[in-house]
Amino acid sequence: MIVPGVCPLDCPDACSLDVHVEDGRVTALDGNRRNPVTGGFICAKVRRFPEAMYGEDRLLRPAVRSGRKGEGRFRRVSWDEALDRVARELARIRDQWGGEAILPVSYGGSNGLLSQDTTDARLFRRLGASTLQRTVCAAPSGRAWAGLYGKMPGVGYPDFVHARLIVIWGANPVVSGIHLMPYLQEARNRGAKLVVIDPRRTKLAWKADLHIAPQPGSDLALALAVIRWLFDNGHADTKFLADHTVDVDRLRGIVAPWNVHYAANVCRITAREVEDFARLYADSQPALIRLGWGLERNRNGGSAAAAVLALPAVAGKFGVRGGGYAGSSSSAWKELRAERAAKAEPPPTRRINMNRLGAALTGELDPPVRALFVYNANPLTALPDQQTVRNGLLREDLFTVVFDPFFTDTARYADVILPAAAFLERNELVKSYGSYALQYARAAVTPAGEARSNHEVFLDLVRRLHLDRPGDPESESEVLEAIFAAHPRGSALLEELMATGIVHPPFGSSPVQFVDVFPGTADGKIHLVPEELDREAPHGLYGFQYDPADRRHPLALISPASRRTLNSTLGGLHPDQVALRMHPGDALVRRIQDGDPVRVFNDRGEVRCRVKIDSDIRVGVVMLPKGLWLHNTENQATANALVPDTVTDLGGGACFNDARVEVERLRPLSE
Repeated sequence: MIVPGVCPLDCPDACSLDVHVEDGRVTALDGNRRNPVTGGFICAKVRRFPEAMYGEDRLLRPAVRSGRKGEGRFRRVSWDEALDRVARELARIRDQWGGEAILPVSYGGSNGLLSQDTTDARLFRRLGASTLQRTVCAAPSGRAWAGLYGKMPGVGYPDFVHARLIVIWGANPVVSGIHLMPYLQEARNRGAKLVVIDPRRTKLAWKADLHIAPQPGSDLALALAVIRWLFDNGHADTKFLADHTVDVDRLRGIVAPWNVHYAANVCRITAREVEDFARLYADSQPALIRLGWGLERNRNGGSAAAAVLALPAVAGKFGVRGGGYAGSSSSAWKELRAERAAKAEPPPTRRINMNRLGAALTGELDPPVRALFVYNANPLTALPDQQTVRNGLLREDLFTVVFDPFFTDTARYADVILPAAAFLERNELVKSYGSYALQYARAAVTPAGEARSNHEVFLDLVRRLHLDRPGDPESESEVLEAIFAAHPRGSALLEELMATGIVHPPFGSSPVQFVDVFPGTADGKIHLVPEELDREAPHGLYGFQYDPADRRHPLALISPASRRTLNSTLGGLHPDQVALRMHPGDALVRRIQDGDPVRVFNDRGEVRCRVKIDSDIRVGVVMLPKGLWLHNTENQATANALVPDTVTDLGGGACFNDARVEVERLRPLSE
């Protein structure tokens, strides 16, 4: 039997699926064509999801800790015993310390609208819990996008084929968002040029007409230099700027110091590369920039995203099919808010940035965090300053609940484990943030073991804590109605979705910017230097902060997405240890050879692993993949053990690419 499904994992594409079911078990996953953008194929990562569903890391029954924290020893209990204990502890902590002593931690383990911010938000808001700022990804670029354009929707995948130049900046669709690749190939077949901006020579960069590999954290300098070049060389579209933008003179003044030679020196590339890119962008029409999330993960992240987003306005690249920018498409469904099903307004409680979770758990907050409820997330492996997060999880006075389908690294530190239904075992509503599809899928199979859905468990906890109120949406149909209530076509749209499984916004899947969609700012114009962003950034919007490297830690460590995992999801399927990637030149001066055991370190900690010599990574940069689990290195630490908990200039985002390290060869015992 084949059941239609949809993938809610943290990827832009939101693939429609064919779920193969035999004897009540999922046996295979394939793509189907319900979502035309995903074209009937899926990534190798999700194809392996059934292995994880029925694998040794699957959580099947509730359990409570029976050993020391971190040992991973638990004893099985009933759901009633587990939920009674959770409810009792949450009530005790609220009554003794106040609701703010409770902190829920969730993020992108599922991007479904039914599994986050509905009954879970009802529980934590009515408890008066601290509010988590979910800023580990997309917050800096989201702030920039909102400030400049009011989140104007971007170019859809199908219109990439009309571009004559495509710039992939801070993204790698070969491993993340793979359904862009056929459209890129078709554009190339039609004669489009391709520019890739990435500190690594990825497989896509090998195919590019121009690959630029700036030093991590310097993308802002490159974008500002290109803007200045456009102004200086008569390639700024003065009519478009006059008609559709504000702050042109301020932007011109900001970019004045950034000539191509200065920017090239900061980026550690050549002036010729900067100028070649600027000229190619100016001369190409339509020209399209795909803004990824890689360039935001540093101290300059928000300003870098804003400068890149300003480029199509300065050069006048809008108004034609295949021209402008592409980024997140989530604003197409901004009226659909899962929070409406919470039926509880956010309380005026303190806000805790998830990128500083370690500090929140080990610092001197008043009140201290006494209860941590983790779901749709794996903070020990996913968040910065890993050792401080681990130290917090080791606290005996911290009551920790982990509600997850899998026995993650974080789950080893739990007091109570609750087994969650996997996405194929529950109904889900999914909006893509790469294409413009909104999809609904029913559960393909019943949950394995005793696993339960997020909606079911949080609703149960609301009742056990006597936080339910008359009129609360309780059934799934009531939750869906609440989510759609604010949409102008809410009832009709929901009815269509239930009948077909997929709907698109009024402009379809291929909007033309400044024809079908326009800026969502109050005055309908592009704000090139938004006042609110200029105030927020510590050095003003576009204020450049220089490389944090020092003599002891000269190498930039990056941790980009890979073919293995989606964030840390599916990490349990990869038991092997992973090598650090290093340029031959950096290895030579350190007397390191391919395959050597090495120590990657800074003042925060160290990672011990093997090294892989790789000429595709630029000099001065080393790489460990994103999404590793602790078992993937020799000493149970990942790249995040070396990442600072500082935040970006806008949005409070994570500075993963600001980790600066040194690498030394470890001597084998025989030496």
